[in-house]
Formats: sequence, structure tokens, C-alpha cells
Amino acid sequence: MITAFLAMRQRVLAVLGGISMYRLVLFALAGLAAIALGLSLAGLVGPSAGEILASFAVLALSISAVDAAAQRVLRLPWRIESSLVTALILLFVLQPSLTPAGLGGTALAGVLASLSKYLIAWRGRHILNPAAFGAAVVTVFGLGTFSAWWVGTPWLALSVVLSGLIVLWRTEKVRLMLVFLLVVVVVSVVRQAVQSQEFGIPFSAGEALPAALTQTPYLFLGAFMLSEPLTLPPRRWQQYSVAALVGVLAGWPIAVGSLFTLGQERALLIGNLLAFAFALRSSVRLVLTERTFVTPTAQELTFRTKGRLRFVAGQYLELEVPHRNPDARGTRREFSIVSAPADLPTLRIAYKDGDQKHPSSYKRALKAAEPGAVLAVTGTWGDFVLPRGRTPVLMVAAGIGVTPFVSQLRQLQATGAERDVVLIYVASEAAELAFRDELAATGVRTIVFTRDEPAELPAHWAWAQGARLDAEALQRVVPDLAARHAYISGPPRLIADLAPALQKARAVTTDAFAGY
Repeated sequence: MITAFLAMRQRVLAVLGGISMYRLVLFALAGLAAIALGLSLAGLVGPSAGEILASFAVLALSISAVDAAAQRVLRLPWRIESSLVTALILLFVLQPSLTPAGLGGTALAGVLASLSKYLIAWRGRHILNPAAFGAAVVTVFGLGTFSAWWVGTPWLALSVVLSGLIVLWRTEKVRLMLVFLLVVVVVSVVRQAVQSQEFGIPFSAGEALPAALTQTPYLFLGAFMLSEPLTLPPRRWQQYSVAALVGVLAGWPIAVGSLFTLGQERALLIGNLLAFAFALRSSVRLVLTERTFVTPTAQELTFRTKGRLRFVAGQYLELEVPHRNPDARGTRREFSIVSAPADLPTLRIAYKDGDQKHPSSYKRALKAAEPGAVLAVTGTWGDFVLPRGRTPVLMVAAGIGVTPFVSQLRQLQATGAERDVVLIYVASEAAELAFRDELAATGVRTIVFTRDEPAELPAHWAWAQGARLDAEALQRVVPDLAARHAYISGPPRLIADLAPALQKARAVTTDAFAGY
């Protein structure tokens, strides 16, 4: 079962990885809106088709106008996808209307949501979810409209699940969603049980449980708002903490005086503040100091950090490279960090720079960056970090996927920590083995899988005689696999090929990439 799941997961990620996050979320929300419009015409959801269309038009125009103006002032490329995503989320949160007052409040919510992206931000990172902020302000102060969350209806539940799963799978936030749903549903059911006793209302757990999923906005809140990358903290346990907090507050709205309760979007905003506290020191500016080729097709970029950056060896950063006319994949990409935390303020990343007929606009812009260019790290993320204690480790790297292992091994070397590590390094040919000298200096036993034999291998390195790395070969060269925590960094196909052998490992952590 694990073999089939890993293989399917990596194939799906490889397909979805070719679509920018903004565009993928836009497609998912647009499809959901089209379904909602059809249900409205059939009289199966509350708002009328006219109210839905008019409200979306007002939201799209107001948000796009503010985004275009702000990004022009800040000299940033205008991303229409971002504007439309915010408009579609607010469409499902606010009460659609055809009245002048309702449409005016809707427009104000859109303007506030858009402004929050630029005014309530820290080094390119949103502090608050824009849609939640816009909806909360107009609701709390009664400014023409209010948050109705009409998306929480049984008629839309299945569509929300399917469209949300596409987004969650792409962002690898399915487990985050499950934690949120578990907490919010349990809290919601307990709340209903307590209130039924208090007011003498009949209560059935068998009815309350499915109702908590299909007759509430929890599915939409978790899939499209809680999971937003720019308002999440860097580590998985931190993300789960935020999900649990939002789940408790959304599942049991707390009255604040006589004015309002802490429900839904306001619960999410409180979770955003906790996430920001976790991620406060992970956004900095970088100054490019050097560009070098580490193999014939891979480049390394060396930066000097402007400000304090914190990361754990094995994590990745998100690097923004603003440029004109960005393509569908946008202006941000993720890169594993090559250097160790002990190397700061020097920071290094590496990327594949082979010949391509149609390179992305991001790759062209990054390639054109000259020493002295200032780029922004919008955050450091990831749990591709070594386990605590002295658990033996297996590292499997394909090509430039060796970068997080260079960081981890350099950090072990810098701190004098001893660890039982075996490195399996796969490359198309010997010339593509990057960071040979740095890896050799760590003294880690390394087995190389290349077609041709590398020259002058260190004493603790071995060549696999041109064999192809598959599940059988992995078990042969690492006979004590069952005792090791396996870390795999490479393309989805490699991870799928090794899946049968990985079932025998003590634990498995993957770091798949599909290029950019």
C-alpha cells in the first residue's frame, strides 16, 4: 500500500508542480464559483445568481484596482491571479447582495483586503489573511455587509472537498487540514452537546458530526484560507499549533462583550498572529555576492544576509525575484539551502541551469541577476531536518537534490556532532556530482551511482559500477536499511522507484522537487 501511495503522490505532485500556486487556487475557486452559480439558478443555495455575479464583479474590480495601484507604486509586477483569488474567497465569505449599501460594503471589504497585503505585512509576508481581514472589519463595524459564509451548505460540501484537495495536495498541507478538521469538529460537537443540555434541546452526536462538516464553512476555511503559505509558520509542529488554535476558536465562538463573537474569519486572524510570531525572524534581504558553476549544468549563488536569518539545516527558503511580465509560475521559488546555519551571514543556494528551449521567466530573471542585486527571502520552511538523538541516517540525493544534505553534513562537521550517516549520490554522469570536496571533507561514507566512473574518489567513497539505483540496488548497498531513517531528495520518479525498499526503513522523509 505504501508503495502505491508514494508512487501516486509523486506523480500527482509532478503534474501539479508545473502550475503556479496562484493559478491553481484560482482554477479551483473559479470551478467552485461556477458550481455555486449553477446551484443558485436551481434554487439550491441561498444567494441568487444576480447577487453572486454582482458581488463578484464589485469584488474583482475593487481589489484589482487597489492591487494594480499599489504594485505600480511599489514597482512590482501586477498579479491578476492574486486579485481574483482574494475576490473569489470573499465572494464565498460575505453575504452577496444587489442593494447599493450591500455592494458598497462588499467593495469596502475588497479594498481593505487588498490594502492589508501591503500595509499589514512584514518583509513581503502577509501578517493577516487578506480576505479574513476585509470580512472581519466590515462585519464588526456593520459597514454595509457581513460575513455569512454561505459556502457552508451540504450542496457545496463535496465540491469544496474535491477542489480543496487539489490545493492541499499541491501545497502538501493535507495533514494540516486534517488536524484543523479534527479539532474544529470535536469542539463544535462538544459545544452543541453542552448547549443542548443548557437549553434543554435534543442532541444527537450521529447528526451533529456530519452537520459539522457539511453545514458549516469549516471545509472552505481550512482548505482555502488556513492553508495560505504566506500566513503559515515555517515548521510543521508550529503549523499544527496554529491549526489547533483556529479550530478551537472557530468551533466554539467566544463572545466578546455584547458586540460580536470570535468566529470563523476572526478565529483565523488570531491564528495568523500566532503564525507571525513563529515566523517573525525568517524574512530577510539577501545581497548577491558571487555566482559560480558547481557542475556543467548547475549554478551556485552566494549571498550576504542583511539582517538576522534563522533556519535549521535541511530547510528551504522562498526567494522572490521581481521581474517584468512574469509567466504563470510567478516571481517566487523555493530552494534548499546549501550552506549551514554555522556559515551565516553567508548563505548559498544552488539550482539546475541546463539548456532549455523555454525556460521560465523566473529562471531567466534569476540568471540575469548580477552581484550586488538585492533579493528578498519571504521565509524559511520545511521539516526535512535530521532526527534528534543518534538514529542512523540514510541520505539519498539525485543531482542538485544533494543541497539539503550538504547543509546538514556541514552543520554536523561545524558542531563536532557524530552521526552514523550513509550518503547515496545519484547523477547522470560523474561531472554532475556537485560539492564533491565539501562532502568528502565531512568524512561521510558515500556510494555514487553514475554511468561513468568518477576519477580520484576519496577513500570513503565507492562507485556502484554503473548500476542504476532502484529498490533492489538500494537494499544491496545499504543492508542495514531497516535501522536507518531514510531521507530522499530528488525527482518524484526516483522516490516512486525506491518505494518498495523504503517500506523496510525505520522511517522515511522525502523532499521531492519537479524543477521550475
